[in-house]
Amino acid sequence: MAATALQHFQALVSDLRDNLRGQEQFTLSYSGEQSQFIRFNHAKVRQAGEVQQAGASLKLIDDGRQASLHMTLSGDGEVDRQRLFEALEQLRQTLPLIPQDPYLQLNDSSWQSHNVQDQPLPDSAQVLQQISDSAGELDLVGIYAAGPISLGFASSHGAFGWHQANSFNFDFSLFHANGEAVKANYAGQTWDPSAFARRMAQARAQLEHLGRPPKALAPGEYRAYLAPAAMDEIIGMLNWGGFSAQSIASKNSPLQRLYGGDSAMSPLVSMTEQVSGSLSPAFSEEGYPRSDLRLIEQGQAREQLTSARSAAEFQRVANGAERYESATALSMAPGELAEADVLKALGTGLYISNLWYLNYSDLPAARMTGLTRFATFWVEDGQIQAPVSTMRFDDSVYSLLGSHLEALTRERELILSTSTYGQRQTSSSHLPGALVARLTLTL
Repeated sequence: MAATALQHFQALVSDLRDNLRGQEQFTLSYSGEQSQFIRFNHAKVRQAGEVQQAGASLKLIDDGRQASLHMTLSGDGEVDRQRLFEALEQLRQTLPLIPQDPYLQLNDSSWQSHNVQDQPLPDSAQVLQQISDSAGELDLVGIYAAGPISLGFASSHGAFGWHQANSFNFDFSLFHANGEAVKANYAGQTWDPSAFARRMAQARAQLEHLGRPPKALAPGEYRAYLAPAAMDEIIGMLNWGGFSAQSIASKNSPLQRLYGGDSAMSPLVSMTEQVSGSLSPAFSEEGYPRSDLRLIEQGQAREQLTSARSAAEFQRVANGAERYESATALSMAPGELAEADVLKALGTGLYISNLWYLNYSDLPAARMTGLTRFATFWVEDGQIQAPVSTMRFDDSVYSLLGSHLEALTRERELILSTSTYGQRQTSSSHLPGALVARLTLTL
């Protein structure tokens, strides 16, 4: 019987421990996936395939020096054992050639973590049938990806972690004959036909509105509703250093004023790194256990994401953040506005489904600029009147999520990463929509 991924990783760890010399120490990280990909065009399957891959990153530490090497695993025990020993020897030759690392900080605790989220994945045939039936003759373009992702960690100090999460992600767009499109996503761990039907019905309704003559807006300030996907773009930008201990300590965080106590967000805003119950592992690639962190609580800054390197450099306590110090399971607390009442509460203004190409126009002020895209509509008296042509916004998070935030929706959307760079990812965000009294459009 072939060894499971976990057994294969355990065998490599055992071989590694048996072949250390002197004061050598190691960490070994594992990543693997078994994914199915199905590509759609005009609501029909155009390409289908599977990807099964695994890799390991070995780090060797000795005399204050560290060096690492990544290797592809074949799944054959003897072949991978030989690759491991070759990597170990290569790192032994490299270590004497590099300087000691002044910020090297290893976790010497022998923690244990095991989490397998093996909910049955949806039957592909049933998923394809529902997608086909619900799309009908619409021009649907998208990619469906599903399968387990496995992550592991082990160290010479006895720490060992294993994480497996089954998930699916259907990222799709509906195109109108005029070339305009509605972008949508449905993702999770349990496929709910009724939930998908509601998501598709919402996208269909927005597609119909795109057939109306577009409304041209002059630059200015407008009342607006930001759907969860639009919020994901804004929060994603904040996640680039916003909660990072290194960025905050070096005065380079977009949330510098928040963590410095000079600015605040609305009391409605609370954000956590919600590791528990998420697709993300409860341990980092650096070998530190991870737990839930309160990043923002009722508009006030709380905890920071601190990697082992930042902990050593800035005399802080590492809390399991990866070296890039971004949240991988960010959850924003819901509000009281029912999704069904969004248009009524908006009254007259902009309904923004997506934002695109965001960047900072003034990083210290957390001021962002970007484009509206796909389904953005002009609303009057609680009714969608017309699509709005692509426009650029430029506004501060301290306004959008601060002084001008009126409400957050009760319902939240789970948004899983669609990135397949290297392999599928486990990062996610769980976000409400936001009603703001003012959003600045510049052109």
